[in-house]
Amino acid sequence: MFDINKLLRENIKRLIPYSSARDEYQGEASVFLDANENSFGSPLNHPYNRYPDPLQVELKKKISTIKGVPNQNIFLGNGSDEAIDILFRSFCNPGIDNVILMPPTYGMYQVSANINDIESRSVKLTADFQLNIDGIAEAIDNHTKIIFICSPNNPTGNSINRSDIETLMANFEGIIVVDEAYINFSRQRSFIQELTEYSNLVVLQTLSKAWGLAGLRVGMAFASQEIIEVMNMVKPPYNMNDASQQLAIQALQKIDQVNDWIKQTIIQRDLLVIGLKDFEFVLDIYPSDANFILVKTINASVIYNFLVKNGIIVRDRSRIELCEGCLRITIGTPIENELLIETLKKFK
Repeated sequence: MFDINKLLRENIKRLIPYSSARDEYQGEASVFLDANENSFGSPLNHPYNRYPDPLQVELKKKISTIKGVPNQNIFLGNGSDEAIDILFRSFCNPGIDNVILMPPTYGMYQVSANINDIESRSVKLTADFQLNIDGIAEAIDNHTKIIFICSPNNPTGNSINRSDIETLMANFEGIIVVDEAYINFSRQRSFIQELTEYSNLVVLQTLSKAWGLAGLRVGMAFASQEIIEVMNMVKPPYNMNDASQQLAIQALQKIDQVNDWIKQTIIQRDLLVIGLKDFEFVLDIYPSDANFILVKTINASVIYNFLVKNGIIVRDRSRIELCEGCLRITIGTPIENELLIETLKKFK
């Protein structure tokens, strides 16, 4: 059975979080003399002289409406990477605890583990990029705190079998993180719907991909109220700037435009797959539920360098286990995708 007190680091249990001026004040006022801000204003046409809302209440209200999740079950951070790091710092004791990763997968899980001096135990995905449930079970011990699952997975693009994830959530007493950065491009339904059933579930999403706000760094974590309270306690007081909050609220008004972009991306993904299949140097194109495709080639590094010389940048993933010879190609606009195909026709 999931018990958050068994997972929390002892110093986090004792932690008295920093109390900012905006944490202590709630309500409306016209004169703010509490936070040592510049009372004369900002050189910009917005009151950026004031600290942002530390709990991003208005932005969470909008996200709550779209996702169907109460505010108290939402954490917002400076990209999903901040949420990942906070989970490590909250639940994993350096030099003692461990987490389980399933390569090939998103590289920041490993980086955060290394930064926080946490052992990472790798259980490779199967040949078809699915979970090795038996291998994961063997890797778990009394010091395993978190299992990270990326679905749709980066860099492979496929969704992880839902039943396998549910098996882990039902049997693992630690935290299961399901990273859904690319969920908007998938036919799979989000695990957000399972939050009420699994108290050890954390779902990560972002506004960087389908919503096109990578430059604003808005990451979301959805979890039980007790996990969110811990994350809010550990995070920096003003972890998301006011510009990101306000611009994200504006962007969330335009859900129809985003849905249209998603449809166009999926259409272009299918067309790009068709175009790439004609090349003799393309050995395989793996099925994708994301806004990118993983392409196995005869010589990935040579093709990569050829494209760079022609002003086209893709991602060489050939040094990653199970991705030997592979390039990861983001789905571009119709013009960009056509340019890629025409350029590859010149490759010898």
